[in-house]
Amino acid sequence: MEFTILVPTYNNIDYLKILLFSLKKNSSFSHEIILHVNEGVDGTLDYVKNKNYKYTYSEKNIGLCSAINTAVKLSTKKYLLYAHDDMYFCPEWDLHLSNEVKKLNNDNFYLSGTMIEPNSGHIRFNCGENANDFNESKLLKNLEYLKFYDHQGSHFAPHLISKVNWDKVGGFSEEFNPGDGSDPDFNMKLWKLGVRIFKGINKFRVYHFSSVTIRKNKNINQNKGNITFLNKWGISHKFFKKHYLRSNTRFERELSEPNKNFFYYYDLMISKIKYFYVNL
Repeated sequence: MEFTILVPTYNNIDYLKILLFSLKKNSSFSHEIILHVNEGVDGTLDYVKNKNYKYTYSEKNIGLCSAINTAVKLSTKKYLLYAHDDMYFCPEWDLHLSNEVKKLNNDNFYLSGTMIEPNSGHIRFNCGENANDFNESKLLKNLEYLKFYDHQGSHFAPHLISKVNWDKVGGFSEEFNPGDGSDPDFNMKLWKLGVRIFKGINKFRVYHFSSVTIRKNKNINQNKGNITFLNKWGISHKFFKKHYLRSNTRFERELSEPNKNFFYYYDLMISKIKYFYVNL
């Protein structure tokens, strides 16, 4: 099963090369890769052109949300995979993901990966904190011994959804540029659409260099994603992830409406207090 892989990049060529190398080496299928190059003055733009990758381009960093919304216009595949440029995709990632899609037999899902990071992530395992000291052999030798599980309610990249559902919700909301808060907002829009399968796949693994992304731009107005989310939806993104997505728990089944118990209403009250406070 082939996907469109969408990647925003911002003067991050050393990490981008690792990402593209891993996709070439460790993919079971031939995927469509579309990059959005922000600036590209570090050689990224020339590299992408010389390697004949599909790409869109902006002279300045337009932010993660706008970058992906621009790149997706070139997509030709049924399913869209959004990834960061500072990730290494582990062997057979797409085989595990394709098997999951076939098993579900419908397109109302949001499937995400399991992140291995040097200092946090789903699995904490240090194989290098930057592109220069990345230890690929250590990662691959230990991959099968790193234990985790399919998890519930993940809102992290990389994630896969259908192009149909992407279009229905209008892609990423650009008021969240440069990107903070855009993932839970995207999940909320899918929730409102009726999607209830939010599943992180244990065997779909990536090594992540911990947010070396286009959020680093200092030329774009910095956005407090938690406040933007709160003002947009009337609840905090923490409340949404805890009571709706039920994040950081084992995946058991598709989600249902929140259990409206004492803890739900207590956390809801805290959310509403925060909402009124920031709007005073």
